[in-house]
Amino acid sequence: MKTIQPINVGATITSTISLNEDLTSAEMGKLWATYMGNSMTKCILSYFLNHVDDQEIKNVVENALTMCEEFVQTIKEIFTKANFPVPIGFTEADVNLGAPRLFHDEFYLHYLIYAGKVGISLYGIALPLMSRLDIRAFYTHVLDSTTKLQNQVIDQLTAKGLMDKPPYIPAPNKVDFVKKQNYLNGFFGKVRPLHALEITHLYDNILNNETSKTILIGFCQVAKLQQVREYFVKGKEIAYKHIETFSQFLHEEDLPSPPLLDHMVTDSTFPPFSDKLMLFHKLDMFTMRIRSYGNSMAVNGRHDLEAKYAQLLLDVANYAEDGANIMIDLEWMEQPPGAIDRDSLTLN
Repeated sequence: MKTIQPINVGATITSTISLNEDLTSAEMGKLWATYMGNSMTKCILSYFLNHVDDQEIKNVVENALTMCEEFVQTIKEIFTKANFPVPIGFTEADVNLGAPRLFHDEFYLHYLIYAGKVGISLYGIALPLMSRLDIRAFYTHVLDSTTKLQNQVIDQLTAKGLMDKPPYIPAPNKVDFVKKQNYLNGFFGKVRPLHALEITHLYDNILNNETSKTILIGFCQVAKLQQVREYFVKGKEIAYKHIETFSQFLHEEDLPSPPLLDHMVTDSTFPPFSDKLMLFHKLDMFTMRIRSYGNSMAVNGRHDLEAKYAQLLLDVANYAEDGANIMIDLEWMEQPPGAIDRDSLTLN
């Protein structure tokens, strides 16, 4: 009979669970991904915290770093009790806290907005798939903490007049229904204006690409390996192309697009992070872009916009594959837990 005993998960959650219950594939996979992402972010935020002048922004970065450290430690404890090998992830060896400043304070808030969106997406998908009570409690706590941090970041951006708001459009006069198939037109005939959900996702994708492009500008300046540096340059070009494409759709409707963040990068060429961390970071960001574009396609109703998303999705997928190949060649890619290779067992 399996033992039942209390366990404290996170800062405020206590659950009574079976510590001997095996981890499911979903629990292994999501905990592994959460550990990898937060061990990386922990390094980045530690560096940010070493180069921040604005006290209010510093408080936000400190809160975010504390969260990452807590998440990593909790997962480490779960893995250890389950006799699951704790991933290497990213450590103090992957960050140089003494490196000169690479980004300005304001960019830390934009970075945390993007990181929060990634986290909420990962944790929100994980929660319904978790079976063990302690792990469900953990992801409930993680989602709550990440949401609170996101609100704190938005409050700071708003208070400082830095919040980029999506465009305003007039409210409809009445409830209406689509009556003609040409509502879906995009290439020929009458093309309707963008609806609110299409505008929302275009704007969000511009913001994501702008944050990504800014990071890539910095990474291009400090990467040591030529192969990695060239990969970042290519990523910067892709991000800019996607910004221009999405902005054009908005401009055709006389709607504004958000400003670029390029000026938030300093002229430093001294690397604060290992090439391994930076490469993983960009691979992770572009992989999440695939999900973002897929979500955008799901709420889109115009053929031209659908085709453009499909085209840009291919750009992102190919770029992510190139990054994965570089990481594999350099033996930097940790392998996620996987199913048994029955064919190899049979051959042996």
